[in-house]
Amino acid sequence: MEIRTYKNQEIKDTPHKVDVRQLYDKDSAQAIHIKLKKGESLKPHKTPVDVFFYVLEGLPTIHIGDENIQCEKDSLIESPADIVHWLSNENNRDARILIVKAPKPVKTSKIL
Repeated sequence: MEIRTYKNQEIKDTPHKVDVRQLYDKDSAQAIHIKLKKGESLKPHKTPVDVFFYVLEGLPTIHIGDENIQCEKDSLIESPADIVHWLSNENNRDARILIVKAPKPVKTSKIL
């Protein structure tokens, strides 16, 4: 059994310049933990595979296509492949989101 906690994973250097930590990385899927402080956001981008977001903490706004919805803890949000999406946090408390990409992308996401 292999157990990982996000606090023990190193912060990845990404174009988004926020706290991004890889938790799982296999051919079948990829799981990433993101922590957004007040005012932080990901850059709009497209991912070549389906993605889902699971809100662990806070009230982040999930932007998918033309929709922008503030989502509460324990919400799961689906984003189909090749649709522009990003996350933002306009609240005073931190937001933590688990992102799962399945299958693991073989091409990189396209930052817009």
